[in-house]
Amino acid sequence: MESIKLYIKESYNELLNKVTWPTWSSLQGSTIVVIIASFILALVIFLMDSVSNSLLSFIYKLNA
Repeated sequence: MESIKLYIKESYNELLNKVTWPTWSSLQGSTIVVIIASFILALVIFLMDSVSNSLLSFIYKLNA
């Protein structure tokens, strides 16, 4: 039980004194980058899916 108390105490101390937290503006900038990157990735996946769907539909129509 003593080791758990020590762990919690040291973790709390590290979070307060050793961790460098980002500024609010830096956090907002990073969030915007993540949102834009996610949108671009979703768009690329959508385009790949659409092309694949069109190609497979064309191939299946050839066999029918």
